[in-house]
Amino acid sequence: MKKLLFIATLFVSIAAFAQTKAPLEFASTKYSFGKIKQGTPVTTEFKFTNNGDKPAIIETATAECGCTTPDYPKTPIMKGKTGVIKVTYNAAAMGAFTKHVNVKVANTPEPIVLTIDGEVVTTAKTGK
Repeated sequence: MKKLLFIATLFVSIAAFAQTKAPLEFASTKYSFGKIKQGTPVTTEFKFTNNGDKPAIIETATAECGCTTPDYPKTPIMKGKTGVIKVTYNAAAMGAFTKHVNVKVANTPEPIVLTIDGEVVTTAKTGK
């Protein structure tokens, strides 16, 4: 009986932990640059609000490759306050791209995934 109670308690604890939602709510988690000129880095901002009941801490924001650089707040984001994560793409390689940035928030099991995409073209094709 004690074993069954322990297993039931374990499942309830795991289920409660798995349902922990990140306190940061992003206005959008995807941005499309469209056509951009090769060799000209581009940056976008992902704005968010801390809708949690306590300060939120972004532990890391990591890109899947060296061509994408995230810049995120290193200090706690207080309850109800807003913040920005800037993501820069270096636009060195020609062609279409889709890149992801994983944002790990303290005490939240799953990262928030931000996505950028677009197409790097020669100057003549951008129309600029």
